[in-house]
Amino acid sequence: MISQILPSFKKVFRSLPKEIKKQAKEAYKIWKENPFDKSLGFKKIHPSKPIYSVRITINWRALGVKENDTITWFWIGSHEKYNTVIKQLK
Repeated sequence: MISQILPSFKKVFRSLPKEIKKQAKEAYKIWKENPFDKSLGFKKIHPSKPIYSVRITINWRALGVKENDTITWFWIGSHEKYNTVIKQLK
């Protein structure tokens, strides 16, 4: 699968705590090898839109839009904010 990152994702990523950045990079390495690795919980989260979630840590998530074999990451944040974003997408 091909991965793309929106500028908005990069901006938020730069402001994350150092440890979360490190864990996000580790999760991305795993995702590149196998997007469906059990530890990532990579899954479609919207009933009609191709929006997917991946677990960074137990408390952090990233969201992307999948089109064919490409996913465009558009959001990264805490699980608390993730729940808010999910509600706004529906």
